[in-house]
Amino acid sequence: MKNCLILIVLISFFSCKKEPNNSTSTEKFKVLNYLEKIMEKEGIPGLQVTVIKNNKIILSENLGIANVPFSVAVKENTIFSINSIAKVFASTAILQLEERNKLVLSDSISKHISNLPNKWRSITIRQLLSHTSGLPDIEDPYKDELIGGKGQYSAWVAVQKMPLQFKSGEEFNYNATNYLLIQKIIEKHGNVPFEEFVKTNQFDVAGMKQTIYGNSFDVKENKSPTYCYYYKDKTTGEDIKGTNLIEVNEEFPTNLRADAGVFTTANEMAKWVISLQSGKLLQKASIDKMWTPVKLNNGKYGDFTGILNTYALGWPVIKREKHLGVSPFGGGRASFTIYPKDNLSIILFTNLSGIPTYEMVDEISKFYF
Repeated sequence: MKNCLILIVLISFFSCKKEPNNSTSTEKFKVLNYLEKIMEKEGIPGLQVTVIKNNKIILSENLGIANVPFSVAVKENTIFSINSIAKVFASTAILQLEERNKLVLSDSISKHISNLPNKWRSITIRQLLSHTSGLPDIEDPYKDELIGGKGQYSAWVAVQKMPLQFKSGEEFNYNATNYLLIQKIIEKHGNVPFEEFVKTNQFDVAGMKQTIYGNSFDVKENKSPTYCYYYKDKTTGEDIKGTNLIEVNEEFPTNLRADAGVFTTANEMAKWVISLQSGKLLQKASIDKMWTPVKLNNGKYGDFTGILNTYALGWPVIKREKHLGVSPFGGGRASFTIYPKDNLSIILFTNLSGIPTYEMVDEISKFYF
């Protein structure tokens, strides 16, 4: 009789365990089926997807080809360019410095950076992070290079002579000059180069051993090239979609690493997300502040297009009644979204530029809601 009771308990235990596994398998099937279809539709060579639920990885998959000419498959340790997602490391660094009483978000930048143009001096750190400063853009909108075409130091001199685009707080304008200044502030109070500060205070804390800063043409172990079907018309500055897959050649200047230039894997990014949400990088009050959309002077919000309808401190926000998300994206090739109220995060890195990865992530989220 005793043995029968033990058997019944064991059967009940494994029956209870089986249902979540079946549920997970169903979600995995739906995610992979969706991704395989969209890879074929968009011509995406390769990607990584990682899903985090309640601060635990519940799905991690690698699909397709990392290096097209040599037919090298995407693996777990394949690193991808995540471009502007790098801004979240910079914004987190600023909040870390605020927690250490080195600065306040409402501070004027002239309190922390000397020898600035007079019209720049009253701009606040919050306005830099939220792209509401009105600063002129150091990047040429018609060319894939900095203004003047003579390098980062020449461009820095040139941009300081340009007029403001608008009065601070009046509009939202996404541009790299904001994060050049953010980098200067971090380096001043961190007393080390920007990349070292982020590595020590974020990457090392999260255990991100593969994550690096660099350029697309740097030769690094396990790095996937970035591909694209678009080319830029140098006369009009318009991006035109072609039929041939081309390799993207991008340089991320060292004084703009707060803006872009990170290469990592989806699972490494998952370590960072888990560290952030578990309080290892920032206190909850700082995270809430970082994710709160910034209003313009007229009470409205600056935004991108589509579902990314507001912008916080380095984080695009999907502001809606249900399933609000914070959704950084980079280079039209990489995205991750944290859905705070749902305890869900989804990371999607691809090696094809020019696709709506944040919309793809939001589609994947529906399998888990």
